[in-house]
Amino acid sequence: MKPIRTIILGAAGRDFHNFNTYFRDNDKYRVVAFTAAQIPNIENKRYPNSLTGEDYGQGIPIYSESLLPELVKSMNIELCVLSYSDISNQKVMEIAAGVQALGTNFMLLGPGSTQLKSKKPVIAVTAARTGAGKSQVVDYVAEFLTKINVKYTVIRHPMPYGKLEKQRVQIYNYVGDLDNYNTTIEEREEYEKHLVKGRTVLAGIEYSEILKEAESRSEVILWDGGNNDFPFIKPDLQITIIDPLRENHELLYYPGLTNLLTADIVVINKENTATKKQIDNAVENVKIMNPKAKIVHTNSLIKLNQKIKPRTKAIIIEDGPTTTHGGMSYGAGYLAAKQAKLRIVDPKPHAVGSLRKIYSNYPHLKEIVPAMGYYPKQLLDLKKTIEKSGAKIAIIGTPIDLSKLLQLKIPSVRAEYSIKEKGNTLKREVLKFVRKI
Repeated sequence: MKPIRTIILGAAGRDFHNFNTYFRDNDKYRVVAFTAAQIPNIENKRYPNSLTGEDYGQGIPIYSESLLPELVKSMNIELCVLSYSDISNQKVMEIAAGVQALGTNFMLLGPGSTQLKSKKPVIAVTAARTGAGKSQVVDYVAEFLTKINVKYTVIRHPMPYGKLEKQRVQIYNYVGDLDNYNTTIEEREEYEKHLVKGRTVLAGIEYSEILKEAESRSEVILWDGGNNDFPFIKPDLQITIIDPLRENHELLYYPGLTNLLTADIVVINKENTATKKQIDNAVENVKIMNPKAKIVHTNSLIKLNQKIKPRTKAIIIEDGPTTTHGGMSYGAGYLAAKQAKLRIVDPKPHAVGSLRKIYSNYPHLKEIVPAMGYYPKQLLDLKKTIEKSGAKIAIIGTPIDLSKLLQLKIPSVRAEYSIKEKGNTLKREVLKFVRKI
C-alpha cells in the first residue's frame, strides 16, 4: 500500500511533536507539508532533514494555513491532522468540515499516541485557556518543590520560532542563555521567570532527547504547559487551571476540555475578580465533567512594583498570546492600572506596522497593546507604538521587564502577579505525591 499523503496543520510546536512521535517512523503515512497558523512568519520555512530523518530528503516545507485548499489539491492530500491548541470547539469542526469538503480525511491525535513516558515522576501544569494563570501556578508549585528540597527540572511546552536546526534541544540555566538562543518575547516571558529563581528550563523540538536530559538531572519533572495544550509527557499528577471570568470556556475550547477531563486537580483561579455566580458555574462544570478531580480555589494577586500618581497618562502592554488567540481583552497590566486609577491611553490610533494588523485580526483588543515580538520588526513596531502614544508611563503586564528589551524612552513600571491559595489543598496534594516517590 502507498503511504497516506498527509498535511499537519500546526503553529510551530504541537505539530512538530506529533510528527516526531507518531508520523516520523510510521510507514503508513507520508507527511508532505506542514501549515502554520497563529504565529507570524513561521511559514515559508522547512522542517529540516536533521529532524525529519533521511527518508524525507530535504525536509518538509511549511506553508500558510490559508493555502490549505490549493495544497490539498496540488499535493493529492488524503489526510489533514489538526495539531495546534486554544481554538474553539466550533472552529475545530469548521476546519474539519472544510477539510472534508475537499474530499479529505481529518484527524486529531490524542495523548496515547503522542505522550512520552518518563522514568521519573511527572507533575504537569495545564490550562483550559491561554491566560488562565498557568504561569502563576507553575511558579507556586516550583517554589513549594524547592522548599521541600525536591530536585526538579522544568520542561516547557515548545516555542521553536527561529532556526529549527538549532532548537533541537535547548538548555536554559541562566538569564544570559535567553540571548544565546535569540529568544522571542513569548519565549522570554515563559523562561525568564524560572531562570531568575535559579531553575533550569529545557525546551526545543526533540522531546525524547529533552526528556532524557531532564531525567538525568531530576527527581521530579515539572511540565510547564503552553496555551491549553495537553502535556507531551505522560503526567503522574496533572493540574489544570480554569479561568471563571471566561464562563464555560473550559467546556468550549480545544484541547482545554481534554485537560479538564484528565486533571487530578483543578485550580479555579482569579476568584478575587470573579463573581460568586462565575465561581459557582466553574465549580459545577468541574463536578459534572470530572467529579473525581480535587478542586482548588485561588486568587490572582496583582500590584504595581512602584507607586504611580493617580490620573497619570499610561499605556498598557499585556502578554501577547493571552490577549490574541487567548481571547482576553485585558490582563494584569490593565487591572493594576485600574486599581491605581491611572488614565489609560487608547493605543490603536498610534499602532505602527505589524501591530495595525494585530488590531485588525483581533478587534476585541481596545485599551491594551499585545506584546508581540516574534521577530525584530515586531519589536520595533511595539517600541514605536508605545513611544508614539503620548503616555507618560508604560505599564508592563508581561512576565518579563520589556522596558530593558525595548529600551523605552518613557519610564515604565511592572504589574506583578502571583496566586494565593485558599487553604493548602494544592500544597498538600503535591506533598502527598512527592512522598510516594
